[in-house]
Amino acid sequence: MSSLTRRQLLALGAAGAGATVVGGAGLWWTTTSGTGDTGGADLIDPEVLVSRDGVLELDLIAAPTRIEVGGREASVQAFNGSLPGPTLHVAPGDTIRVAMHNQLRVWTNLHVHGLHVSPEGNGDNPFVSIAPGESFDYEFVLPADHPPGTYWYHPHRHGHVADQVAAGLYGAIIVEDPEPVPVTRERVMVVSDLTLDASGNLAEADRMQQMMGREGEVVLVNGQVRPQVTAAPGERERWRIVNACPSRYLRLQLDGQQVRLLSRDLGRLPVPEEITEAVIAPGNRIELLVDTAEGSSALVAAPVNRGGMDAMMGEGMMGGTMRGDNEPGNDEPIRLLTLEVSGDPVQTPAPVPEGPALRDLREEPITARHTLDFAMGMAGGMGGDRTMMGGEGGDEATTMMTFTINGQEFDPDRTDISVATATVEQWTLTNSSPMDHPIHLHVWPMQIVEDGDRDLSEPRWQDVVNVPAFGEVQVLIAFDDFPGRTVYHCHILDHEDQGMMGTVEAR
Repeated sequence: MSSLTRRQLLALGAAGAGATVVGGAGLWWTTTSGTGDTGGADLIDPEVLVSRDGVLELDLIAAPTRIEVGGREASVQAFNGSLPGPTLHVAPGDTIRVAMHNQLRVWTNLHVHGLHVSPEGNGDNPFVSIAPGESFDYEFVLPADHPPGTYWYHPHRHGHVADQVAAGLYGAIIVEDPEPVPVTRERVMVVSDLTLDASGNLAEADRMQQMMGREGEVVLVNGQVRPQVTAAPGERERWRIVNACPSRYLRLQLDGQQVRLLSRDLGRLPVPEEITEAVIAPGNRIELLVDTAEGSSALVAAPVNRGGMDAMMGEGMMGGTMRGDNEPGNDEPIRLLTLEVSGDPVQTPAPVPEGPALRDLREEPITARHTLDFAMGMAGGMGGDRTMMGGEGGDEATTMMTFTINGQEFDPDRTDISVATATVEQWTLTNSSPMDHPIHLHVWPMQIVEDGDRDLSEPRWQDVVNVPAFGEVQVLIAFDDFPGRTVYHCHILDHEDQGMMGTVEAR
């Protein structure tokens, strides 16, 4: 991949008009933390747990652990002691049974991000709370026609989501294709970031980082710093990439190789699209087909500007600027991994067969319409709990942000939207803030039907839809089944924890 034409970038549809290459966040280790590992080790695949006879049963233990990250000992939190946790491999129609054990010091739970399963009871229920030292038995029943694709799991206990995902609690889920795609091999690549202090302990995000959405100083692929993969010329690889970062957008480039987009979030495209660059927001996944050519290529994440505070608050406020550590300031791309292609050429796999046509909700009647405004506002005070700056409070006037949907912060006891099952609704997602907000709806995916000047002539389905700063996106949602109550929220996880989440109930 190299530079991107506008048509090709819009083919992904994850970044929004507000995402432009103008800067990025801190890279790798801070100068006080040492240089760490320079990378180059072989990419390690997470453990894969495969369903048998239609069922996958597993114990999933969320606990603090000490592991090696980038050549240093690091204290993180992980599922089953690994970073990332095990990859769950299932088929449409399977049942996943998870005995979730909480060995953390705070409450937690489990969300199977993107899976189309029931939100009730012990299903994908975001209102479950598992106390420290307690366990909970989940059961996720996939429909027989569940879309194949790459999904993931992570905690979703409100108020703790950003901290727990940033600490290392995440893993991939693969729902296999009924018709296999001819490739030489598949690779799962879970991209994440974290910040460690000089002792290798997790650094706590300050209030400014929480407002901006934290971006870690170390960027990892499968828990590794700049690993490498090897292949022979002529092979075709399927890369399943998960953006498990709490806030970081990834503008992915792979120079010197032929790259096609096979899938975004869920399902697969009828015909893979040749691309030169792909932008994925937090929570998004993509699948790439990489047809290998001899040479050394780097998968890099170029900087993405997802907006900032200055447009709202004005330069010079609070003694200078409200620009946080995650604002533009470093325009160097981050090398995620290296692909080394050498040796004798091999026979290229058979052509990729055309996939099934995607459902187009524009051909179906719309029963209801809703408008959701994602906003950031100012909350003033004289110290106290609502302060952002000024240390312990006192006489200095201090200010912090509020994060709302339609003017309201999240209330788990309030139902914000009621929908009827077996209907299609149109939701208009507006963003009145100066920062991009990637919006995720649990259980039901969204078809994007209007988003600036993007080419939406073909159906475009995602479960995380980026709404650019001061922008608007229209989506259609088919509430075909699964009565129950769940949530929608910004997938900059600090924003979710601070109130940018609402509830929806299907009856």
